[in-house]
Amino acid sequence: MRKHSHKTALILGGSSGLGLASAHKLASAGFNIVIVHRDRKNNIPTFETEVEAMKSYKVSVKTYNKDALKEETIHNVLAEIEAGSISVVIHSIAKGSLQPLYSEKESLSVAAITITLQAMATSWWQWTSELLKQNKFSENAKNIAFTSEGNTKVWPGYGAVSAAKATLEALMRQMAVELAPHGVTTNCIQAGTTLTPSFKMIPGSETLAQLSKQRNPFKKLTTPQNVADAVWLLCQEEATWINGIVLKVDGGESLR
Repeated sequence: MRKHSHKTALILGGSSGLGLASAHKLASAGFNIVIVHRDRKNNIPTFETEVEAMKSYKVSVKTYNKDALKEETIHNVLAEIEAGSISVVIHSIAKGSLQPLYSEKESLSVAAITITLQAMATSWWQWTSELLKQNKFSENAKNIAFTSEGNTKVWPGYGAVSAAKATLEALMRQMAVELAPHGVTTNCIQAGTTLTPSFKMIPGSETLAQLSKQRNPFKKLTTPQNVADAVWLLCQEEATWINGIVLKVDGGESLR
């Protein structure tokens, strides 16, 4: 790892939800932004408006509308990134199956579980390993991924995603230890119930949101901005000794 004059955040899945909010927060703090996302054409104009808002902070914003799970995408994106420049990696890919494990109408296939695990868990290590191999990390780099309370709970249709979140956290612990000698800290953020596009796809999400609001001590749902603020905190020099934790950002919601 080496020092670099410009801090750059690489955000995987940064066109909406927690990833986008984090991109805005870090851009406002002077980070250059690289976003890898996957969106349909009709969503691009809205996303481009968000990108222009980030650029108003006088930072560089590069976007790649490509499949982050493909090795070709990883190599093409990293080829355009200067060595020693990535200060922050944020894994916010939300692509997975929301089928029940078994029902008379439909059942969760092993293939669907495998795709979910790759998208929402193992792709984090896939990108991280290439960043290490190609010496793209700066000194004291921060490696962050988003998990959820569904990592230990049973929610309708959440079996594959729950398995992915458990895998994500296992990888976090291992990376926290093995990457420390390389100057990289690794942590997960467990957001409270947040009305992101991916959350709204969960079967019965409206009911889940109401229940979450009732048990939250503040009687509120978590916002993407709440989570982005926590990302920013973990990116500070003062957070260098925070490594290998699941940081709950939920206002105390998970205590009940």
